[in-house]
Formats: sequence, C-alpha cells, structure tokens
Amino acid sequence: MCAQVWLLTDRLIREDYPQVQILRALRQRCSEQDVGFRAVFLDQIAVTVVGGHLGLQLSQKPLTTFPDVVVVRVSTPSVQSDSEITILRHLEKLGCRLVNRPQSILNCINKFWTFQELAGHGVPMPDTFSYGGHEDFSKMIDEAEPLGYPVVVKSTRGHRGKAVFLARDKHHLSDICHLVRHDVPYLFQKYVKESHGKDIRVVVVGGQVIGSMLRCSTDGRMQSNCFLGGVGVKCSLTEQGKQLAIQVSNILGMDFCGIDLLIMDDGSFMVCEANANVGFLAFDQACNLDVGAIIADYAMSLLPNRQTGKMAILPGLASPREKSEPNGCVSAQGVAESVYTITNGSTSSESEPELGEARDSSAKTMGAPPAHVTRAWLQH
Repeated sequence: MCAQVWLLTDRLIREDYPQVQILRALRQRCSEQDVGFRAVFLDQIAVTVVGGHLGLQLSQKPLTTFPDVVVVRVSTPSVQSDSEITILRHLEKLGCRLVNRPQSILNCINKFWTFQELAGHGVPMPDTFSYGGHEDFSKMIDEAEPLGYPVVVKSTRGHRGKAVFLARDKHHLSDICHLVRHDVPYLFQKYVKESHGKDIRVVVVGGQVIGSMLRCSTDGRMQSNCFLGGVGVKCSLTEQGKQLAIQVSNILGMDFCGIDLLIMDDGSFMVCEANANVGFLAFDQACNLDVGAIIADYAMSLLPNRQTGKMAILPGLASPREKSEPNGCVSAQGVAESVYTITNGSTSSESEPELGEARDSSAKTMGAPPAHVTRAWLQH
C-alpha cells in the first residue's frame, strides 16, 4: 500500500510563506518518491466514533485509509483544545504520526505552560509569575513584587512581540492593567537587562539545530521581533546554546520549533520562549536556508520503513551555501544583504509578514513557487 503524507493547516493561513514553502517541498518529494500526498484544511475534516471505532471523513467522504505522516501548521495564538486539538488527537489515535504532535503544540500555545514543562529540568529561564482567572491582573501587581522593577508583562497567548510591556514601576503597572485586554491571563517576568533589544532565534528540526539568527531592535524597544521592525542576521551559536535549544525542544516534545534565547553578559543564555508554529521567512533570508524543505525532508524520514533512528541529512548543513556573517548586533544601517526587515502584519505564525511581501522577497532570492502552487490548495 502506498505511503501517504498530509499537510494539514488552517484555511486562514494557507497562503502564508511557511505553508507555501512546506507545500512546495512536500509535493515535490512525494512525487519523486512515489508517496501519496494531500493538502488538507482543518475545516474539511469530520471526526467520528461509529460502532465503537474511530473514523474520519474528509469533505463528507469516509476514509478507509489514513495518512502515515501529517505535517501540522496551525495558528498557535488561536488554537483551542476543543476544536483544532480535537482533530489532531483523533488523527494521532488513528495511528498517524503528527509533526508536531498535539501535546507538543499545547506545550507552546501558552507561554506559562511552556515554563511549567521546562521547570525541574535545569533549564535557565527568568523568574515568572502568572495567575488563572482572566480578571486577576490587578491582584498580581502585589503578588509579583518580588520580581522587582522594571518588570516584563506578557500575554500568555501573545505572539510576534505583541502584548508585551516593560513596566517601570508599580504605578505604571496599574496603568497597564486598565489598557490591556483581559481575555487571557498575563505573566509577569523578571527583566533581563543585558538582553534588552536583542535575542537569538534558534530553529530546531528533528533534534538538530539547523541555524541561528541574532535579532536586534532598531528603535530601543525591549522586543527584537522582526515583525516589529527588528533586524535579523545569521550568527554562530556556542555549543552550550545549541544544547540548550535541543534540550528545550526535547522536553517539549517538538519535531520542529523556534527557541528564543536571551543573551547574558557572561555569554550564557536564558530561555525566553518556544514557538511550535515557528515562522521562518526572516530566518530563511538571514541564514540562506530553506526551512520548508528541511521540514519536508524530516517528515519523509518518518515514513514506515524509512526510520533509521537518525534524521536525514539536512539541506544546507552537509554542504553549507551560506557565507559567514558578523556575530555582533548590527545597526539598521549597514546591515548585511542577508538581513531581512519585516514591518507588515499577518495572520500567520510568529514573526511573519503578509504573503504579498513573502512572495516578492522569496521570488528574488529563494525561488518561491509560482502562483499556481499556492492555488493548488483549492484542489483538495
């Protein structure tokens, strides 16, 4: 029986850069290796239990066979455990190998949940307080006082550097309380002064670090996200930094992810957060990689009779095509050509611009697929 691979995503983000790149790569590899491939939207699936047995319907048609591997791309800020996760759990119980698994995604959709998972494993991270009720922000102002000031305040469901504040003092924190939305809890985090305006984004696939990018703010703000106008440049990472990123990925159970590391004065790192649905347009541009292809290769290596215990050789790692880049934080002027600045918004994953910008840029340097590849979603 022919092996099957699915790319499963949300219709709202199907045309964003990561999904287009992964779609292109999976379609190509499945065609070359005689593997069945299908691009599927979450809203096409109905999950069933009939006669005590799990079943699946796709576009109102019952399936008799199920995919071996499913690459999952969902918008993590809006993921709900009683909707998207229900479908992912169902597929997993049917024997499908999900990349990433539902529990791994859950570990990352709430920033405090991530820290809960990492606690007890010797992972360096800032002291962090949070709460359960949506209306308890004001009560936490006193509770979090041991963290000192200034203090970092983040939405537990924030992404792309949004809903993040640096409160100067208790009065400023009280003002923030009246300005923020309280639909989700916030966390209060000890301020790491030495990493103000800079961090390192590390992308891990299949337990391997495939690259790292130094991100720097250009306007003095604390956040360095490219979405907010920061710049990214390829950087080397110490062995300690690589092992930390891999450790975090393993604890969270991730197949692929982005780990953001805060930079300490002594050269060590602290974990800021982890992204299950990592965006990689800026990363591809800065590091001269094709992360979509790397994820596709990893997914193909998980097919039956192909699992060797080791991941396939990753494109761009065996014979690097990228040139060495400066390791220091660069200014907005004089940035190397590999640096990519993002200023627009999107509905996709972390740090991603609108598709139009992704297409324009990737068409120049990445060989992005033509429009008919994106339209191919509509055929499924």
